[in-house]
Amino acid sequence: MEIAENAALVVVDVQRGFEEEEFWGPRNNPEADENIAGLIDAWQASGRPVVFVRHDSPKPGSPLRAGYEGNDFKAYVEERRGKGGGPELLLTKSVNSAFYGTPDLGAWLDAAGVRQIVVAGIQTNMCVETTARMAGNLGYEVFVPLDATHTFDLAGPWGLALTADELARATAVSLHGGGFAKVVRSAEVIAAAG
Repeated sequence: MEIAENAALVVVDVQRGFEEEEFWGPRNNPEADENIAGLIDAWQASGRPVVFVRHDSPKPGSPLRAGYEGNDFKAYVEERRGKGGGPELLLTKSVNSAFYGTPDLGAWLDAAGVRQIVVAGIQTNMCVETTARMAGNLGYEVFVPLDATHTFDLAGPWGLALTADELARATAVSLHGGGFAKVVRSAEVIAAAG
């Protein structure tokens, strides 16, 4: 794996509201936060660009709604903002894809000549997967360190339900097998970016 000197790390929705287990239900991958922090540290130490994405939910009862404490980044992310040697972007969105946020992610990446991105954060099968799929469709080379993401159990139609681990596996298979992104481990990405 080769990580470009200007590869961007896109940190998706690592917000305090996702810690409200009574709202979201059981989650997977308790190591996700440590791995996300490690990626941010590696990117900032190398002077590579970091994008911090925040979901501003328009839903009144959402733990991610603007103006509510859950909308804030988790403490370890907030502490790292502004600490890197490279470019940094704060992007807000109200849908799944970071490419439909403000400011325009694609325009920012393209202006910097970035063609490779690493997508980490929350939720694996929602905003991380949607952002990675769209990036792949837009022609970026995309890496998703699966162990730097997490999600929650989810119910669907007709009594169908999947656990967070099952959803994460489905995302990994869809992204990697479908050619949208290379699904990797955070340690591999950090080593390659060193």
